[in-house]
Amino acid sequence: MRAQAKILDKYMSTAAKGVVQWIGVRPERKGLVKPLSSVKVVENRGLEGDHSFVKANGSARQVTLINAEDIDALARFLNYSQIDPAILRRNIVISGLNLKAMRYQTLLLGTAVIEIGAHCHPCSRMERALGKGALLAMYGYGGYCAKVVKSGALNVGDEVRRIQANNDIENTQMMLKI
Repeated sequence: MRAQAKILDKYMSTAAKGVVQWIGVRPERKGLVKPLSSVKVVENRGLEGDHSFVKANGSARQVTLINAEDIDALARFLNYSQIDPAILRRNIVISGLNLKAMRYQTLLLGTAVIEIGAHCHPCSRMERALGKGALLAMYGYGGYCAKVVKSGALNVGDEVRRIQANNDIENTQMMLKI
C-alpha cells in the first residue's frame, strides 16, 4: 500500500459515493472520442471498443477517469462556460467522489472493479483542443489511470464507491449475483 493510501485509510469509511456522469471510448488511436451510455469493462483489458483494449493487457492505463468537478475547474481556468468531456480524451467522468483521495484504492463502478493508480497528465493535444495555456491549466486536473480488477457492466448514472480490495470484491460479487 502506498504512503498516501496508508495515511487516508482510516478515513475511507467516510468517503462519499460518486456517480458516473459520462463514458467515452476512442475506437482508434488519435481518433475522436465516442460517447456511450453503457460499456463492458473487461478485466486486465479496459473498456470494450477502446483502441487500447487490444494492447492493454497488464497495463496500468486500461481506463482513464476524471472528476466532473475538475472539468468545471478547468473550464473556469480557461474562461469557458463548460468543456465537453470528449475533448479531454478520458474514458469516464465521475462526480461526487474525490478521485484524488482514491489514488491506490479499489473502486466499484457499476458492476466492475478497478484500482486507481497513476495521474493521467495532460498532453500537448490539449493546447490544440482547448487553446493556449490549456496544458498548464489542466496539470493536476487531468484525472487518473486505472487497471480493471474484475469485469462488469458500466452505465451512465451508475454508483461509484470505494471497496476494500480483497474482502469487498468477493462480497460485492456475491451481492451482484443475488
